[in-house]
Amino acid sequence: MSRVLEMKAGAMSLSDLRQIHEKPTAVNLSAQDRGRVALAGALVDKIVAAGEAAYGINTGFGLLAHTRIPNDQLELLQRNLLLSHAAGVGEALPDPVVRLILALKINALAQGHSGVTMGLMNSLLALLEHEVYPVIPAQGSVGASGDLAPLAHLSAVLLGLGQVRVGGARLPASEGLRIAGLQPIKLRAKEGLALINGTQVSTALALAGLFGAEDIFAAAVVAGAMSVDALKGSDSPFDERIQRVRGQPGQIAVAREYRELIAGSAIRASHLDCTRVQDPYSFRCQPQVMGACLDLIRNCSVTLGIEANAVTDNPLLFTDAGEVLSGGNFHAEPVAFAADTLALAIAEIGSLSERRTAVLVDPKMSGLPAFLVNNSGLNSGFMIAQVTAAALVSENKTIAAPASVDSIPTSANQEDHVSMATHAARRLSAMVDNAAAVIGIELLAAAQGIDFHRPSRSSLRLEEVHAGIRRDVPFYDSDRYFAPDIDAARSWVKSGRFGALLKRILPSRSAS
Repeated sequence: MSRVLEMKAGAMSLSDLRQIHEKPTAVNLSAQDRGRVALAGALVDKIVAAGEAAYGINTGFGLLAHTRIPNDQLELLQRNLLLSHAAGVGEALPDPVVRLILALKINALAQGHSGVTMGLMNSLLALLEHEVYPVIPAQGSVGASGDLAPLAHLSAVLLGLGQVRVGGARLPASEGLRIAGLQPIKLRAKEGLALINGTQVSTALALAGLFGAEDIFAAAVVAGAMSVDALKGSDSPFDERIQRVRGQPGQIAVAREYRELIAGSAIRASHLDCTRVQDPYSFRCQPQVMGACLDLIRNCSVTLGIEANAVTDNPLLFTDAGEVLSGGNFHAEPVAFAADTLALAIAEIGSLSERRTAVLVDPKMSGLPAFLVNNSGLNSGFMIAQVTAAALVSENKTIAAPASVDSIPTSANQEDHVSMATHAARRLSAMVDNAAAVIGIELLAAAQGIDFHRPSRSSLRLEEVHAGIRRDVPFYDSDRYFAPDIDAARSWVKSGRFGALLKRILPSRSAS
């Protein structure tokens, strides 16, 4: 049974959006939103009845915008638009992303600038409510003139065309409509264009990347704190005074989290008089690097929060003045920049984590048994786990190259500059997967290092994390088939379980 979210169009919070991404969620529209939709639909009817030429209402599209379409062919015009634009390829987008796309499209159309009918809105709402998710190929959008191809695949389902997923099973769209209690719709003037024009696919993918970035960020902070104790490192670099004199807000916030995670550690107390002067940068500079990543994540959350509540189709109707204005809100440059920025943060979070693992497995650096296993030589321990982390980090560095600097003209040069936001955002999922494995390996390594310091114990909070790790993965006392341990650790990171420990500083969790 889907949860129900009472939506106020144009005012969805990041916590609302995370909820939709994480679990099936139905949406209720307010009476005010329904009234705005009706007013915009009436303006379209008035334009058609008066015979006025208006782009996308009674004209062709793109280069064909000067072609006037007779009133008796307006429904066919909108239908043909969906059929011709459903030209995507590749793997289907996952259900959580499709849920977000549906919710974002509803959120945009309900603001009363798109000229659709409540009949169409009710159909979109029913798909969300009954968990009938259109099968949307992931590739085929350049992130300008909207996400045309993927949104056409979503919209074609309303005509009874294409496929849907229900409970993970693929079904014909016609069967999906039946499950949702719907019949194929007949599109009215402007409706097809309103459906496929917009940045909802790019934005949904970027939001999924944002939520993933928050999850790996939280896990990396916890893993980094555990690694400090595993190394018998210093907590002096987290002193509030150091952060205050630099003034970077992310650094200040993250250092506080490290201080509180480590506070009360008996392992730390056991080496207060040691002769080591400074720890390696990957330990000592965690507030500076992770703080900078947090600032990037927060900045991107603002951009994506705005875009999630934006009206991004074209043309737009302004019912108070009775005007139809053609512009370019469909250009997803803000989303492309945000996605590229998140990619930088994700790459750096993983990079710093791998360096800490590399230190822990090196007996010259850590003072721990070589590769974190007894009887090393006979046992290889974490040797190749660290190699796996290194490989994934390097892969992420390659994937992180910016997409937004690229552009290629389309539609006979009418659409001569595009954002590439869609694949800029889509690649974040692979980067999060890679980073989650890297951080999972560090969590295993740090837990192993802490075990070597027994009977001394870490802080109360870190011992709780350690106990959670050991419930799933036992101490690595001799070589065993390692892959299941890493898979388990990656799943912890991706589950968001560490987000609760840093809830107050993560954008989509701090308001929930």
